Amino acid sequence: MITTDVVVVGAGPCGLFQVFELGLLGLKAEVVDSISRPGGQCAELYPDKPIYDIPAIQVCTGEELTNNLLTQIEPFHCGMHLGEEVAAVKRQEDGTFYVRTGAGTEFSAKAVVIAGGVGSFQPRPLRVTDAEQYENKSLHYRVRDAALFHGEDIAILGGGDSALDWALELAGKAGRVTLVHRRDEFRAAPASVSMMRSLVADGKMGLIEGGKVTAIAGANGRMTSLTVQVRDAEAVEVPASHALVFFGLAPKLGPIADWGLDINRKTINVDTERFETSEPGIYAVGDINFYPGKKKLILCGFHEAALAAFAIKQRLEPDKKVHVQYTTTSPIMHKRLGVPD
Repeated sequence: MITTDVVVVGAGPCGLFQVFELGLLGLKAEVVDSISRPGGQCAELYPDKPIYDIPAIQVCTGEELTNNLLTQIEPFHCGMHLGEEVAAVKRQEDGTFYVRTGAGTEFSAKAVVIAGGVGSFQPRPLRVTDAEQYENKSLHYRVRDAALFHGEDIAILGGGDSALDWALELAGKAGRVTLVHRRDEFRAAPASVSMMRSLVADGKMGLIEGGKVTAIAGANGRMTSLTVQVRDAEAVEVPASHALVFFGLAPKLGPIADWGLDINRKTINVDTERFETSEPGIYAVGDINFYPGKKKLILCGFHEAALAAFAIKQRLEPDKKVHVQYTTTSPIMHKRLGVPD
């Protein structure tokens, strides 16, 4: 049994920053995530995707953001339990929480913070006969190494930000990029759509609108082409040695849905003072929570993590006033951060 102040469920950016904010207040955290490495969606779905809205950082990739956050929390020596899903959370008679993962790891914690992004998520699959035999060989739901596609003919399926971002990123680097979208309207940022259409007009990228992939040609997990059925037209054969599928995520709360929390569709209702759920002592930050005016931005999750940390500190020490101390001047903060005298 691991005894700690807080169990943080989720090792994405908000979960990692939660560890930092708790550490500044002298609280120990253990992190649990069903994914096998830290970083959440940033690491799993788009490690190379540029992020432009982190304060004071002009641009960084999802992987760089994750690595920087991991470096930032090093002084607090949090436990990291990856590839484990929380299976049970129970309140004990003394008010603490018993937390157990599917792998059998057990915790005794004074509070729990859910920072699970959109929950236990899986990319929506391409539903085509025998598609499974191509997965992770030439059919991809995430980009781990963009260099793999350089010089190759690739098809990108989808019409959201991820599809457009990678189409723009790989245009000019891949041998040929063909974007296939089932609809005529795109859900991506208008600027990205405009840039994509300019590349198509210049002959630097292919575009098929109103198209649906109906078959994959190839052998031994290596595709050679896709058959795309275009609405009110004949099927089109698209040469491709790789296909990147971005149909979005199928969010699943998983065991969290059984914890007795106030669920709002597939998110968790919280207050905006403490970011506490309907269950006292359990908090939720980041994309998994909901409140009026909620915006699913990383920087908003960072703000939520800070306020949740102060609320947890106050809950654990109700007879003491929790003072705001600044990392610039506070000797206590410097000691916790390991700043030399």
